[in-house]
Amino acid sequence: MKKYILIALVLMNAMAFAQKGAKIEFKDKDNTIDYGTVNKEDDDGVRVFEFTNTGDEPLIITNVQSSCGCTVPSKPTEPIAPGKTGKIEVKYNMHTGPIRKTITVESNAVNVEEGRVAIKIKGEVVEKPVVNLLEKKTNSPMMQ
Repeated sequence: MKKYILIALVLMNAMAFAQKGAKIEFKDKDNTIDYGTVNKEDDDGVRVFEFTNTGDEPLIITNVQSSCGCTVPSKPTEPIAPGKTGKIEVKYNMHTGPIRKTITVESNAVNVEEGRVAIKIKGEVVEKPVVNLLEKKTNSPMMQ
């Protein structure tokens, strides 16, 4: 009897892992892009999340929504075929200070709960330091 229960459990487990349908896998570690420390004046705030449909049916991204209005995502308009890659572009408005934003991606992917997956951006935006070329330097060897 134990043998039949074990076989049934193995079969049920195998069926769960062999899900049919579209599957989404993001390239970035932890689905996060780190801007690092960037100068507001030197960066346009655009980053691209790449993903692959690792399933056996077309992947359809139905909605991409940011946690605030300072981050504007754009989604693919066409289904992503099995084995192909797609991109979600995110534009942050580059307000000075820390970046910690979440973007929710909704799709027909069967490998994420309810077809939803969170992607994130992080980093810090700083003002570019103003250099005054006319200012005297006090540490100059010539001035000593």
